[in-house]
Amino acid sequence: MLRHFTKGKRLSSKWSDNIAGWLFVSPMLIGFTIFMFGPLLYAFFISLNDWPLLGEETFIGLKNYETLVHDPTFIKSLVNTLLFSLGLVPFNIILAMFLASLLKTKFFGIGLFRTAIFVPVVTSLIVWSIVWKYLLASELGFINQMLALIGIEGPSWLLSVSTALPVVIFVSVLKNVGLNMILFLTAMQQVPIELYEASELDGASNFRKFRSVTLPLITPTVFLTMIITTIGAMKVFGQIYVMTHGGPVDSTKVLVYYIWETAFKHFDMGYASALAFVLFFILLAFTILSWIVRKRWVFYEE
Repeated sequence: MLRHFTKGKRLSSKWSDNIAGWLFVSPMLIGFTIFMFGPLLYAFFISLNDWPLLGEETFIGLKNYETLVHDPTFIKSLVNTLLFSLGLVPFNIILAMFLASLLKTKFFGIGLFRTAIFVPVVTSLIVWSIVWKYLLASELGFINQMLALIGIEGPSWLLSVSTALPVVIFVSVLKNVGLNMILFLTAMQQVPIELYEASELDGASNFRKFRSVTLPLITPTVFLTMIITTIGAMKVFGQIYVMTHGGPVDSTKVLVYYIWETAFKHFDMGYASALAFVLFFILLAFTILSWIVRKRWVFYEE
C-alpha cells in the first residue's frame, strides 16, 4: 500500500512539474501563435485568392501556384537568388575562416583589426549600400577614378549585366563577413592547445594543422554559419533595392525583390503571397536536408 502511495505521489509531482513547465513557456507559445503562426496561416489563405491590394478578394484555389510555374520572371528571380546564394555563402564562409585564422593570435593592434572588420555588421544596411553605390558609380565613382589614374577605364559596375550581380555579392560579403569571423574566432579559441602541440611534434605544417585539427573541430560552427548565411542570402532585398532595383534587365532581380514588386507595385497580394510561400518551402527544405546530412561531416564530442 505504501508503494502505491509513493508511486501515486511521484506521478502527481511529475504532473505538477509538467503543468509548471507549460505555464512558464505559455507566454512564448501564445505570442508565437498570435504573431507568427496566425499571420502565417492568414498569408497562406491570401495566396489562395486573387487579392488586389485595393479591391475585393476572389478565391481561386491553387491557381496562383500554377501561374508561377509558367512565370518567366519568377524563374529568372529564382535563378538569380540561387546564383546570389552560391556566390555569397562559400565566399563569406571561406573569407571569415581565413580572417579568424589570422586574428586568433594576439599581436599589437589586433583589437583595431577585429573592430574594423566587424563595424560593417552593425552599420545600417541602407547606408552601407548607398555608400557603395556611389563608390561604384560609372564616371564619378571613387573606384573608377582610382582606376583612371593608372590608365584603366572602369566598367559600369552596376549597369552591366555581367558585373551587377557579382558586385552586389561582393558588397554583401564585406557587410556581413565580420559576424561569421567572430563565430569562427570563438570556435578556434576553444580548440585544445594540446592537439596543436601534438601535431607540431609530428612535424605538421600550419596548413596541415588547420586541415586536420582546427577544421574538424569547428565543423559545428561551420554548420551554423552555413545555415544562417544561406537563409540570409536567400532573403536578400535591401542591397538590391538600393543599388540596382533589380536591374539591369532583371539580372539582379531576386525572389524577395520580386515579391515586394508584385505586392506593392502591381498590388497583387495573392500572387505575392504564393511567391513568399515558395521561398518559405525552399528554405524549409534546405534546412531539413542540412540537418539530416549534418551527422556525416559535423564533429560531435562524445
